Amino acid sequence: MKIVEMRVLETAALEAEIEKSRKELLELRCKVAQGEDVHPHRVKQLRREIARILTVINEKTSGSKA
Repeated sequence: MKIVEMRVLETAALEAEIEKSRKELLELRCKVAQGEDVHPHRVKQLRREIARILTVINEKTSGSKA
């Protein structure tokens, strides 16, 4: 999801997206720990996506229009 699309969504929808991404990240980390085959770049993508969503939520709560 692009940052422009995130800014249009409501805070509740963004928080749901964070939960989904965090769950997927946890599952990937468990697979890595078990030695299963995973795409390593996906972990990095999820971490960045979570950070972007948190940034948008903080922008909305602080009232800035960056």
